[in-house]
Amino acid sequence: MFNKKTIRDIDPQGKRVLVRVDFNVPIKDGVVTDNTRIQAALPTLNYLLDKGAALILFSHLGRPKDGPDPKYTMRPVAEHLSKVLGKPVAFATEAAGPVAEAAAAQLKPGDVLVLENTRFYPGETKNDPALSAQFAKLADLYANDAFGSAHRAHSSTEGVAKHLPAVAGFLMEREIQYLGNAIADPKRPFVAILGGAKISDKIGVIRNLLTKADQVLIGGGMANTFFKAQGYPIGDSLVEDEALDTARELVQTGSGKLRLPVDVVVADRFDAEAAAKIIAMGPIEAGWRILDIGPESVKAFAKAIQNAGTVVWNGPMGVFEFPRFAQGTFGVARAVAESDATSIIGGGDSVAAINQSGLEDRITHISTGGGASLEMLEGRELPGLAALQDK
Repeated sequence: MFNKKTIRDIDPQGKRVLVRVDFNVPIKDGVVTDNTRIQAALPTLNYLLDKGAALILFSHLGRPKDGPDPKYTMRPVAEHLSKVLGKPVAFATEAAGPVAEAAAAQLKPGDVLVLENTRFYPGETKNDPALSAQFAKLADLYANDAFGSAHRAHSSTEGVAKHLPAVAGFLMEREIQYLGNAIADPKRPFVAILGGAKISDKIGVIRNLLTKADQVLIGGGMANTFFKAQGYPIGDSLVEDEALDTARELVQTGSGKLRLPVDVVVADRFDAEAAAKIIAMGPIEAGWRILDIGPESVKAFAKAIQNAGTVVWNGPMGVFEFPRFAQGTFGVARAVAESDATSIIGGGDSVAAINQSGLEDRITHISTGGGASLEMLEGRELPGLAALQDK
């Protein structure tokens, strides 16, 4: 399935390797507060260091608006990485140009350099060829281990790969193997679980999965649009009226594969402390809104998950940030963890639910990329992956 060269296929000894990592991590008061993505890159970094490479790491961080913004500097990431690796990590105040080139030129085998935020350059998101060439000047080889950014054709993910021998890191390889195989050759029954607020973000995913999966279970705010499409009054629930025709069409083409909640938790306002009740799915009164799937839906979904050979889950089942409306999401998380299926979870809130439940050790693969994993589930080619050398 994975037909790209990886870092195993190059000899990095004595070479400078430019590694695109996904170090877009939360930072508060200059300190990294969650280092999951840094940990995920360590197998690649340690492998290259053991083989005698010098590493130049670059990544975007946040969405700086107009050029450099001290709020989004990579310096705290470099400091944190130094602690994790247990060795000094140099930091360059630029990602391209003379400062970065001078810092890169000084590197010896085993050294690690972190460059400043790639998005401090307006050319990064435009995939500017001149910026790509500047990045490439820093190193002898390029490795992309940033699966979370692989769906974007940016200078640091796609453009630079045209200028250097370009291969995948281990995280990229692992992500593509799991997600790619789930779609191309799943162990059956293949059950997909989709949640989150908006159906419009996931129309392509639902379409593709209805052709591949045995069952597609729908929860979260997007279920409301399906309910309304089937003629239910849904009170004050979140709904995407512009997606109603699409929802109707998906229900028709879903030929029994598409499954909606059978009961829901409704609240009298969008608030953690709102009055709430569980009702069987039917007309919702005005003034009430659906904020979670109900216990019978969790049971029905859990039954489908128990019998599955492959489970892919993306998106929460309810308003996960309010503890009282997170029960549906936690119930599904437990069902996925307890099943014997190959389980793949992507998307921030579904991953957070698994982590908060303490069940992450029982999941086969937790994806580091929300948008990228969705595009793979949709069957689309990822530009950052396509740009790498074929085996």
